[in-house]
Amino acid sequence: MKTVRVKIDPNALASLPKGRVDKSRLDRTSERDLFAQQNADDAEAMKDVAKFARRVRKRLGLSQLEFSHQIDVPLETIRNWEQGKRCPTGAAKALLKVLEKVPEAALSALG
Repeated sequence: MKTVRVKIDPNALASLPKGRVDKSRLDRTSERDLFAQQNADDAEAMKDVAKFARRVRKRLGLSQLEFSHQIDVPLETIRNWEQGKRCPTGAAKALLKVLEKVPEAALSALG
């Protein structure tokens, strides 16, 4: 892929690169369309998080029940993560990242 560098002066609109914007399509887009697209994007993001949570658990070779005991999280929470119903946030997300990178150290610290 070829990289093209463009210098942009925000004060000179003529310097802005021409984009591929379908103005008629933008004009036809309603708030309902935007909301539907946002929901679709959110659902796709939840699938990615679900895959990540499942991958971390499987990499450790643990069942959902064993995993929930190891990280002291209710089994239902693990299931919700893996089914994309809920998304791990804050400390839970950080813990999953640590478990992915250094599982032995994380598990020994938890145990």
